[in-house]
Amino acid sequence: MSFADERRFSRPLVRAGKLGLIRPCNPISGHLRTSLPVSSLSYFLPFWFALLFVLSAISWSIPALAQTDVNDVHVVPRTVENANVAKESLASPSLNTHVRPFKSSVDLVLVPVTITDPMNRLVTGLDKENFQLFEGGTNQEIKTFSSEDAPVSLGVIFDSSRSMSSKMDRAKDAVMEFFKTANPQDEFFMITFSDAPEVVSDFTNSVDEIQNKLVYAVPQRMTALLDAIYMGITKMRQAKYAKKALLIISDGGDNHSRYTENEIKALVKEADVMVYAIGIYDRYFPTPEERLGPELLGEVAELSGGRAFTVENPNDLADVATKIGIELRNQYVLGYRSHNALHDGKWRKIKVKLLPPKGLPPLKVYARTGYYAPEE
Repeated sequence: MSFADERRFSRPLVRAGKLGLIRPCNPISGHLRTSLPVSSLSYFLPFWFALLFVLSAISWSIPALAQTDVNDVHVVPRTVENANVAKESLASPSLNTHVRPFKSSVDLVLVPVTITDPMNRLVTGLDKENFQLFEGGTNQEIKTFSSEDAPVSLGVIFDSSRSMSSKMDRAKDAVMEFFKTANPQDEFFMITFSDAPEVVSDFTNSVDEIQNKLVYAVPQRMTALLDAIYMGITKMRQAKYAKKALLIISDGGDNHSRYTENEIKALVKEADVMVYAIGIYDRYFPTPEERLGPELLGEVAELSGGRAFTVENPNDLADVATKIGIELRNQYVLGYRSHNALHDGKWRKIKVKLLPPKGLPPLKVYARTGYYAPEE
């Protein structure tokens, strides 16, 4: 079911026209006229009494029925069974109930971290002693440390709007290159979007299934990028694994979303989902929304602890997609128990500081900016 279809279901299923009430007139409200002689009336008198009795009963009952209030008439709408969870949420007018914020439900807080050098290359081989972790300015003891390749729940958000016409084939190739870095345990789903997002492949371990669905993506209509990000984060509520990520492939321009940039940024901040973006941009931006595309994708990715990559030449798409796939599987994961024992549900800022070995150039740290504390 597409997003457009879902919005259709949110409208009333019965269209009410003008309701006219016809009140029956009293059939004996006028004078009874007869041309029969009086002597003949005595013969028909029992008949007239019976007729008057029946008509009188009708005159009392019909007005009572006709005076039924219109508000007493109830129409029970048809229920839509087995509707897609993500699309039902997308039709909701309130952002507060859309996605449960990421909160540490246990004492151990896990923070995925990516390290790169000045050439934007991954830095691996670091140890626990090379990291410091702060929550709200207070140094936290790192209890667990891992750099193993853990299974990932990943959603691909693929732009199939009209502005992608000249980049579509390369973008499809990039998705398939990305999946070459996948592990057998990983699970994926895919959302395509033009003027509305649509889940075209539910969670699956089959890369072939994603590829088969991607073949039918055709560039057309407008761009609802923010709505697609919202649907992707919502879909992640069904994820199997703790490590979750979205891969967005788009030119970054949005001109048809219901949700605003600030709403999506707040949602990304709350969700425990890393966002990676590949922005495919022309040398000259033809529209204002496309000029703002790089900044939008960059800010959304940064808030989540992920990264945004800029691609001007579509021929570079496959290499960038492969790089993201490798990066996802070569992250450090730091675990700590917060010194703040309050279960107040408030936002807690996280900062990861690197203590690199001597001789290394300046390194860049990518990590999420915080989490929501558990509630009582």
